[in-house]
Amino acid sequence: MAFPNPRPKVIGASDENGMICTYDENNVPVPVRTARSRVRDLIGVFLPAGYPDSVRDDYTAYQVYDSLQAFSSTMAGLLSSRAVLQGFGIGDSGSSATTAVLFTIVQECTGRLATILFAHRYGRAIEPECKFYRFFADIVNDSALFLDIFSPALSTLPKVLALCGAGILRALCGVSGGAAKASLSAHFAKTGNLAELNAKDGSQETVISLMGMLVGSLLLQVVHEKDTVLAWMVVLVTIHLWTNYKAVRSVHMRSLNKQRLCIVMNEWMRSGKILTPAQVADQEHILNWTCPKISFATTAPRPEDIYTLHRMDLKLCRYMVCRTRTGSTMTGKVIYLPEHATAWDGILAWAEAFTGRRTQENDDMFMAFQDAGWDTEINALETGRMIRLVI
Repeated sequence: MAFPNPRPKVIGASDENGMICTYDENNVPVPVRTARSRVRDLIGVFLPAGYPDSVRDDYTAYQVYDSLQAFSSTMAGLLSSRAVLQGFGIGDSGSSATTAVLFTIVQECTGRLATILFAHRYGRAIEPECKFYRFFADIVNDSALFLDIFSPALSTLPKVLALCGAGILRALCGVSGGAAKASLSAHFAKTGNLAELNAKDGSQETVISLMGMLVGSLLLQVVHEKDTVLAWMVVLVTIHLWTNYKAVRSVHMRSLNKQRLCIVMNEWMRSGKILTPAQVADQEHILNWTCPKISFATTAPRPEDIYTLHRMDLKLCRYMVCRTRTGSTMTGKVIYLPEHATAWDGILAWAEAFTGRRTQENDDMFMAFQDAGWDTEINALETGRMIRLVI
């Protein structure tokens, strides 16, 4: 005799972070309240839902160092803000509010002009080189802090120049830091949760900034002498730059920019293996990498390049690599892409120009890059004007 299968019964409910309640025999919900659930609820205020499964593996290390650098930066910012107010004449009976306002207007105007010019000149390069520009942003910001610190001791004209310089440096920090951070957030968001990740990152920064302002306010009460202020600034800026450097070093970007592709191809030529993003990140330089003399075309082809291109079957070629000359000396290589080129075509073109080996017909390489964890659909190689040949 066959027995009917029992009907399924709902025994509990859960969210992205785990079980939130169970149901008794009368289907009455019983909230799950344990020490673990309380910690989970607290973490949920500051971390994306589903953490750590909803973000990439390098998210935690980056956020720890990023929080530490924000704490030290906030404290250094308070010291510099006091110096700026002193430079504006706050506390000086011989200074006027109008003078302070004029200083502010000049500083704001120069900073906003710098924002426009920097974004126009380097905007396209920030995403491919987001680790460099994230660190660069804090270098120029800390430089601005030191200009603020020294400004009260200067006479009127040098003071104006120092404050304008600080405004320009902060503008560069705002553009490069903001754009680079957006690119890093897109990298960390694994489940389409970019908006929530940015929102939770803002919550983290708010708490860290509040803690930094609290400790910094206590520091302001005891640090007044110029030498002491300068010593504290050196300590705080050193901590700030070191933690920021560790933060960007911990990121394993999956896009192939020029440096990462060169590292991958060096290992491929040596052992035939494609390194993973984590392995490449261990070898990646943040500031002091020298790019080989290879570039994508940023201007229309020259007559001699046209002659070379006409000897190729342009409708079948996925890219063209031409040598550049200075007089009779070969000085580098320039890559031309047709209008139908994909991001993978650009990767193959750079790989061929760098290694000197033909890669167009090597379809196994595509699978090797995919298996290693690289995103081959992102064009992170072209950092300037993109020229395409119309055939």
